[in-house]
Amino acid sequence: MALATLELDRDGYLRDLATWSEDVARTLAANEGIALSPEHWEIIAMLRAFFARTSVAPAMRPFVRLARDTFGPERGTSVYLLGLFPGNPAKIAAKIAGLPRPTNCL
Repeated sequence: MALATLELDRDGYLRDLATWSEDVARTLAANEGIALSPEHWEIIAMLRAFFARTSVAPAMRPFVRLARDTFGPERGTSVYLLGLFPGNPAKIAAKIAGLPRPTNCL
């Protein structure tokens, strides 16, 4: 799938969240320079499930707390998430997961 075929907003988030698929995620991740591993997919699934329940894409602190509550203290750290999604993990992970920009993220 080509990035040019996706309808994105100016920040690179999907305009229509219903168009998300695993292929879309791979395309968005590649655009961020990320090759998705099983660990990435676990985080993506966690975020998508959280969004389905709450209609919220979490900012960094709630994102870390959610990861810690879901996967335990070893994987629920900002350092771990930064290793998977360099730069701004909450924004990049949400983008790849097909969610809107997290609230309170600059």
